[in-house]
Amino acid sequence: MSCLQELCSGLPFYPLPPNRGRVSDMPHAPIRTPHLTPQEQKVALRNALRYFPSDLHSILLPEFANELREFGHIYMYRFCPQIDMRAYPITQYPCKIKAAAAIMHMIMNNLDPCVAQVIPNYSSRDEYEKMFAMGVTMYGQMTAGSYCYIGPQGIVHGTVLTVLNAGRRYLGLDNLSGKVFVTSGLGGMSGAQAKAAAIIGCVGVIAEVDKTALNKRHQQGWLMQITDNLDQCVAQIREARRKKTALSLGYHGNVVDLWERLVEEYELTGELLVDLGSDQTSCHNPFSGGYYPAELTFEAANQMMHTDPNGFRKLVQESLKRQVKAINKLSEKGMFFWDYGNAFLLEAKRAGADVEKAGGGTLEFKFPSYVQHIMGDIFSLGFGPFRWVCTSADPSDLAETDTIATSVLEDIANEEETSSFVKQQYSDNIHWIREAAKHNMVVGSQARILYSDQNGRVKIAVAINRAIAAGKIKAPVVISRDHHDVSGTDSPYRETSNIYDGSAFCADMAVQNFVGDSFRGATWVSLHNGGGVGWGEVINGGFGLVLDGSTDAEGRAKMMLNWDVSNGVARRCWSGNHKAYEAICRTMKEHSGLRITLPHCVEDERILDKELQN
Repeated sequence: MSCLQELCSGLPFYPLPPNRGRVSDMPHAPIRTPHLTPQEQKVALRNALRYFPSDLHSILLPEFANELREFGHIYMYRFCPQIDMRAYPITQYPCKIKAAAAIMHMIMNNLDPCVAQVIPNYSSRDEYEKMFAMGVTMYGQMTAGSYCYIGPQGIVHGTVLTVLNAGRRYLGLDNLSGKVFVTSGLGGMSGAQAKAAAIIGCVGVIAEVDKTALNKRHQQGWLMQITDNLDQCVAQIREARRKKTALSLGYHGNVVDLWERLVEEYELTGELLVDLGSDQTSCHNPFSGGYYPAELTFEAANQMMHTDPNGFRKLVQESLKRQVKAINKLSEKGMFFWDYGNAFLLEAKRAGADVEKAGGGTLEFKFPSYVQHIMGDIFSLGFGPFRWVCTSADPSDLAETDTIATSVLEDIANEEETSSFVKQQYSDNIHWIREAAKHNMVVGSQARILYSDQNGRVKIAVAINRAIAAGKIKAPVVISRDHHDVSGTDSPYRETSNIYDGSAFCADMAVQNFVGDSFRGATWVSLHNGGGVGWGEVINGGFGLVLDGSTDAEGRAKMMLNWDVSNGVARRCWSGNHKAYEAICRTMKEHSGLRITLPHCVEDERILDKELQN
């Protein structure tokens, strides 16, 4: 499979391609130990062989069995395509209809080594590991599960908005120059934190134990400086604070050591060197490479998680307790910390760390999740990560869509009836589009993401579709969104963590969006488990819709996007969110065809107390 024609024609059987084995210079998931029984191993091999004619089984069986023993999964490396895996211009795909070519374009973009960094972050849930090893499921993640992952640009944008709004809420500031944000993780998702700090203009300090990941971000230009020395790290923080210069500093070491050093500095000098703090390690998968204990080197940890998983688990939990202890001390002195939806506080609680909130419910900890305090109100207004991909793979098409989106958002922001809070969100995103082009945000196919509400999403989609019809954009554009949105995901410790009516654990938004989007015109839809916070903890619903310049595409975009956003706003309205109530009432006025039954509020809570006393 050395060309697109061969790749799209299916698996090659006669002759079989040579077995080149695992490519050593590509990133791979950690070796798994699924603990399959002999019978389950037989099932795994039988499942793998069912894709091939029986006369090939004797050739393939030994290598499949070896992969299962060596890697904990049958990867079928013999059939790894030799073609450069990336999103090719849509015109190069063999197809009967452009929508099919667009799907191939999106799938190959997700498999581009520059983009596809979600793959190693598997869930560690035992049942999932067995099913994955037996070849009957895989980890859908979030946008990768709906073929709409665009690399780190999406999380860069989300991190920019999160830190900006954290500064407004916790520090009362729009300008964060000279303010220090400390966190950890420079992987496929968390690596965005360095670039976000640079765009915002604050001092971002990010710890990372994996030198390869750290060097990659530095070579990308996302990290301005790197150090493995805590003395130097502290000195650079002080200098950047004093000069109020933007800095993204990567610390090669464990974040626990960094937090404990910041505590020592405060105790020695009385100087609080951090204003905002969070964590983006993959704590939804803490015992299989998502979180590294402070007591071990990166290499020793990778070895121990495989050879002594119980001992490794204990070390991880001890590190979580140490990290929380340091964070607690600094927060008492004025540092503001939030959970970034990566299950950090949940796993810290399970480890026995001091994160309990007095009187808090199931979803509340000593520190808030960023949805509860920062992004929840934005979601409730219908704002969320809308994205699109130019299948021509031509940067000039992306530039044209940037111009279109900027113009649309500026027109809406200038309307008299737009509230000040909504204007602020539009302003942030107009600024983002301009900065994104300057900061070379594209990895893989020509894609863009921004936060918009229902009004903006529909108008942008319509304007792009008309530009395709007019020849201003040369090829179809795929529109989609992140699942980290107003209605795409049911995740009680992240996206739905600010839903307090007892329904945060119900998977209704994702399922209703999946079903509703499908018959309102989406080109494809997806529904999957586990993305972002771990297997069994979340349900995600996603879509892709191809804009080809036709009147049919415009109609489908209007019908589907209106549902995709309003469903989530209505759901949040019924959970008791006042901003969502206001947003859905305003939307019904703007769209005569939309009818939402509104909830009735208890005007005097004292009647409830009285009745309960009786």
